[in-house]
Amino acid sequence: MKPVVKRVMSGLAVGVLGLSGLTACGSDDSPTSSSSSSAAAVKLATATVGDYGKVIVDGNGRTVYVFDKDTSGTSNCSGDCLAKWPVVPAGDGTPQFDGIDASLVSTVTRADGTMQLAINGLPLYLFASDSEAGEAKGQAVGGVWWVVGANGQKITTEPGGSGNGYGY
Repeated sequence: MKPVVKRVMSGLAVGVLGLSGLTACGSDDSPTSSSSSSAAAVKLATATVGDYGKVIVDGNGRTVYVFDKDTSGTSNCSGDCLAKWPVVPAGDGTPQFDGIDASLVSTVTRADGTMQLAINGLPLYLFASDSEAGEAKGQAVGGVWWVVGANGQKITTEPGGSGNGYGY
């Protein structure tokens, strides 16, 4: 019976050492994972932008857009398009909504498997040339990109002035 007890004790010791090693590894990673999960929580809010009234913006106040070539539940912006129109990622945390009906917001699975936020089923994007909160330089670009009102509907008002400055 003593050899059995000795084997059990040896096994327990190895298990405890193994678990403490895993715990140490876990604690090394925990600052990164907790900061990334808190940083990954997406926020959408509303703000008054230009002549468009209250529109949806991201957590940094950047205007979000929808793309006429997308269909409900499917993004058709890829490759070079994404360089100019980065997606609004779904993130890993619980999304926060300020001034937006949460029932309008959903996610879309992109072709690469990543998740993107959507409003009324349409994927959401930022415009790379909007460098500051409150800008809407992407409005009506190519006649297919539109800011989104607080009600989740695209706003098709053309920007003021002659043309939009993007050769469209």
